[in-house]
Amino acid sequence: MSEIEELMRKNAELENRLGMLEDLNAIRRIQFSYGYYIDYCHYEDVLNLFAEDAEVVFLSGVYKGHAGIRRLYCDWIQQLFNQGREGADDGFLFDHIQMQDVITVADDRQSAKGRFRGVLLGGSHDIREYRPQGISQQFMESGIYENDYVRVDGVWKIKRLDYVLQWQADYDTGWAHTDAHLQPAQVLYPEDPLGPDYFTGESRRTWPYRQDMPVHYAHPVIAKTIARLDG
Repeated sequence: MSEIEELMRKNAELENRLGMLEDLNAIRRIQFSYGYYIDYCHYEDVLNLFAEDAEVVFLSGVYKGHAGIRRLYCDWIQQLFNQGREGADDGFLFDHIQMQDVITVADDRQSAKGRFRGVLLGGSHDIREYRPQGISQQFMESGIYENDYVRVDGVWKIKRLDYVLQWQADYDTGWAHTDAHLQPAQVLYPEDPLGPDYFTGESRRTWPYRQDMPVHYAHPVIAKTIARLDG
């Protein structure tokens, strides 16, 4: 290989590595934006983070496409917590903190997987007249995301958002004395106007029961060790 060919190879390699870093930041930005939009009930903005044929897995049910995802976020969650209004009321807390991201971009840079932890702090101050029915005035929650992302016309979007609730807690009594108010879906759409399009085939029982969420990525130490030994 000539010196020029070697420089071209290294340049292409560096460009690809830089592109991968840009992809990681773009995907992280999407997921973090997802949390911020939910904080203030901007569910139209949430919807537009998803590809047209995307899916959301929630409480053992799958919501398909923008129609199904709108049913979940706008018709159910936004209606339940904010009476269908965009923007948070005074005295309404609904912070969705996204953290601990592990993102893996495919070699062709057209798809990716990401694992995130979500922590939710929610509730209604005494000044707020509206209180969501069946929801504690102060509550906490945490869950794990194992998501798929896809590049559409050069823009990263969420392809599949899979959220597994890990625990819920009434703030006053704590997780040791709280059963989750969220339970696995039982009835599909359209029999349930707010239900999922189909079931995942597994019943994900919620807190105090634990649900393992297998990781999408290879072990960062062991996998490299094995690859080195094989080489």
